Amino acid sequence: MDKNRRNFLKGAAAAGGVATFAAGYSGPLEKIGKGLVNGTAGKDTNHRIHGNSLAPEYTVDPATGKVSLNPDQRIAFTVCYGCTTKCGVRVRIDNNTGQVLRVAGNPYHPLSADDHLDEQTPVMEALQKLSSFKDQGQLNRSTACARGNAAMAQLTSEKRVTEVLKRVGPRGGQQWQSISFEQMLDEVVNGGDLFGEGAVEGLKDLYDHDTPLDPENPEFGPKANQLLVMEATDYGRSSVLKRFAMNAFGTRNYGHHGSYCGLAFRMGSGAMYDNLATNTHTKPDYNNARFALFIGTAPSQAGNPFKRQGRLLAEARATGKLEYVVVDPALNATASHSAGDRSRWIPITPGTDTAMAMGLIRWMLENDGFAADYLAIPDQKGAQAAGETVHTNATHLVIENEEHPNAGRFLRLSDVGRAEPGADDDAPVVFSAGGSLESAEALERAELFVETVVETSDGETLVKSSLFKLREQAQSHPIEEYAENCGIPADTIRKLAAKFASHGRESVADTHGGMMSGTGFYASFGINMLNLLAGSVNQKGGMALGGGSFNGTGAGPRYDLANFPGKRGPKGVFLSRSRFPYEKTAEYKRHVANGQSPYPAPAPWRTLAPPLLTEHLMSGLEGYPYQAKALISCMANPLYGQAGLTALIENKLKDPKRIGLFIAVDGFINETNRYADYIVPDSVMYEVWGFTGAWSGTLTKMTTACWPVVEPRQAKTADGDPVSLETFFIGVAKRLGLPGFGEGAISDREGNTYPLNRAEDYYLRAGANIALSGEPLPAASEEDILAGGVQPLMDRLHAHLKPEEVGPVAHLYSRGGRFEKHSAAYMGDKLAHSWKTPLCVYNEQVGATRDSYTGERLTGTPCFQEAKFWNGTLMREHFPQAQWPLLAFSFKSNLMNPYAIGLERLRMIKPYNPVLLHDDDAKRFGVGHGDTITIESPGGSVTGVALVCQGVQRGAIGIEHGYGHRELGASDHVIDGELHAGHKFLGAGVNLNDLGFADPTRDGTATWLENVSGASIRQGLPVRVGKAS
Repeated sequence: MDKNRRNFLKGAAAAGGVATFAAGYSGPLEKIGKGLVNGTAGKDTNHRIHGNSLAPEYTVDPATGKVSLNPDQRIAFTVCYGCTTKCGVRVRIDNNTGQVLRVAGNPYHPLSADDHLDEQTPVMEALQKLSSFKDQGQLNRSTACARGNAAMAQLTSEKRVTEVLKRVGPRGGQQWQSISFEQMLDEVVNGGDLFGEGAVEGLKDLYDHDTPLDPENPEFGPKANQLLVMEATDYGRSSVLKRFAMNAFGTRNYGHHGSYCGLAFRMGSGAMYDNLATNTHTKPDYNNARFALFIGTAPSQAGNPFKRQGRLLAEARATGKLEYVVVDPALNATASHSAGDRSRWIPITPGTDTAMAMGLIRWMLENDGFAADYLAIPDQKGAQAAGETVHTNATHLVIENEEHPNAGRFLRLSDVGRAEPGADDDAPVVFSAGGSLESAEALERAELFVETVVETSDGETLVKSSLFKLREQAQSHPIEEYAENCGIPADTIRKLAAKFASHGRESVADTHGGMMSGTGFYASFGINMLNLLAGSVNQKGGMALGGGSFNGTGAGPRYDLANFPGKRGPKGVFLSRSRFPYEKTAEYKRHVANGQSPYPAPAPWRTLAPPLLTEHLMSGLEGYPYQAKALISCMANPLYGQAGLTALIENKLKDPKRIGLFIAVDGFINETNRYADYIVPDSVMYEVWGFTGAWSGTLTKMTTACWPVVEPRQAKTADGDPVSLETFFIGVAKRLGLPGFGEGAISDREGNTYPLNRAEDYYLRAGANIALSGEPLPAASEEDILAGGVQPLMDRLHAHLKPEEVGPVAHLYSRGGRFEKHSAAYMGDKLAHSWKTPLCVYNEQVGATRDSYTGERLTGTPCFQEAKFWNGTLMREHFPQAQWPLLAFSFKSNLMNPYAIGLERLRMIKPYNPVLLHDDDAKRFGVGHGDTITIESPGGSVTGVALVCQGVQRGAIGIEHGYGHRELGASDHVIDGELHAGHKFLGAGVNLNDLGFADPTRDGTATWLENVSGASIRQGLPVRVGKAS
């Protein structure tokens, strides 16, 4: 055996423990051994060629094409929850056992098939098209990825929670007792001395909209805000959760995983698209782009929808249509040597993407490498006249004088006395080619680079055009300095910029999770700016918004699922202090009234950011701005996902005096809900109801539909319904008497009302809204109902829906959703579904926002930044390179995700995650390939196995995400007095987030977060390594 490989295996055994490493492989190795000698499991196989493979779900006559279904199996179309891409799949089910046998792709679904089938295609015909009949199979091939195939094991996992659990003993003691669903409802609603630790406020005590949280700070809102509700992400069921939390109970505090997943990327993108409300982002039109820059994303293993992107990327690369460069600290699966110069990897130092972006922008602006004619269009009228879908604000003038009341905002006609402030005609002002100030609405072209003094109602004022301000920022450093900062040679930056510019409006720059760094917001803003400068947004071959979704949970054509009598609108300040300016708080005003400087605030107030789970928990435990008293968590796992959080709040979360009631709804015990007071089991995978939408870049409109295609395996309520997220929220709402649940909660267009007592009361009516919106879907045929596996659902359709709705909704479920035709993606050289709001070279909202530490305005264009803490001091001032010579970064796995470690099929392929270390760094620290190493940061240390190679940037250390678990089956738990032993190999590997640390410039409990967005920082953590003793 090769010495390096032998060292690698030895290191793996040492890092995970020899017994753990062996245990992880013992079962499969035994099976392999027996199978090699005597057939699988020591027995003869059923067939000399096919072995013990499953009988096919259907057969196709090769001569006639006739499809014959297997009567022992059924096929159902639903969604895969193996990751957040949420692809459409077809599931094979054994009719006798109810067991899921296999998972494959849905040929109607854009995320699972390149040229997806028209949804009007009969199901039997669709099945035929997947076969070899007339060589259709390869053309219409529809697949599921490795994780999608393996994820069905969650249904029958021995680690699954199937009963309602109540903790016994202290929080986190890993001892539980089973109780009924009804007992749990009584206790969490009414409170009391639930654990022998003293009185606990129940949810009925917190459901109070009359008592202010803090009379001295009335903006905080009512007592009801002391309930915090968090979820992992929208798996198609969030509308029920939000209906309960925000509109029925009326808490302000809801959060999801975005702030520790990709928020910095999304907000930087939202700044360019002038949509910081929902943070619009786009993805490349892979079918037609000619040059792509992938920076901090890997569209064959990450950057949702990763499977579809990977497939389209491979095709474009293979046909030679697309040339691309991957800029990333690690060589990932996106780059392919087989593609030659069409696919290249450029390593970059983690967390330095603003340097690269500004270097590229500087070259493009100084060398006419941008779409000047397009950027000169100042208004939508001019855009339409030029045949464009949207314009930019490149020519708009920004007020620079700090003493001006509108500093940081665009100069408008009202500022120069030509309109009333806020009037419809109060348009931005631009500079004409003749040198005069004009309304942006009056010109088809305006000057791009302007710096001048103008006379305003408030005196002489310096103004600069947006593009001038961007160039000013780009020219603040030479390209050589940018190069030194990011570790990319200056000549490479120049050549890359020239290449990008040469492909014009068919050049695209894409990014995603790599932006979760100390400079992430401005890095994402800068990378997205490349697309604006190229003019590629909305272009065929450019950046695509995507087709969006069919909305079933709004005020639809059949039922109003958005509104109900007594609906509340949440009021008050978020626990995360987001979307509320510090300058409007009573605290700020008191400081000013007392003649004190209001800055810095006690903790960050992030005006631009959405509600942040990265701050919610910490703030609720610390009590600033106020204390949380109850927590409901739905599959959320911030203690695993947020860098540095476990070490900072673990002991505080254990203390019921901090948060008195913690209820988790989940199918598994994870690193966060291990501290819950109650765990409510939930449906998993193919047992759930819901509707999921499309990721950006999916060019056509689509919605995926799912329903319990197999019977849920968890406990039932007294009424016989499976205990789940929906039954929990419905049950709590009815006991509290909340509006929007129970009898008469749902109304139709005629004013008739219907109950919301069960999940299907809601989701089937949402299905009717989707099926009958726009041009209604036709009724499903009897053959469609049989071939699409919808027969078990038909009784419920008839019971809940009107006769005219049953057929179209059956059609919807028989295809696994509703999907616009593939041919609807383009309109000439433009994308059919385009972004309509003007694009921002300068974002006025960003540029007028003040930092709550310094009181200074933020920069409204992309700019160069180095990683820093809340008070503005650089990370390297606190943790110098001499002491912390490496920067750690994470990258996504194309196999694992945070919930996949329990899937044996995947774990046997890759049971742990070796740590990437460059050859030169390994020599510097005396580390060999396969050595067990200790990685230490200012916040903690982990032990891993060194994978020494040249596929990583010098000075960086890469850690694949999805490993290093303490839960999900890795730890022991005692339930009803019986030990449920953990499997240590489920905890193998390293979690980079264990290396996160506190922001040293903040008082109290606070991890290091990006200043503008509040996103968790996991790219560019300072670390040092050494060979483990």
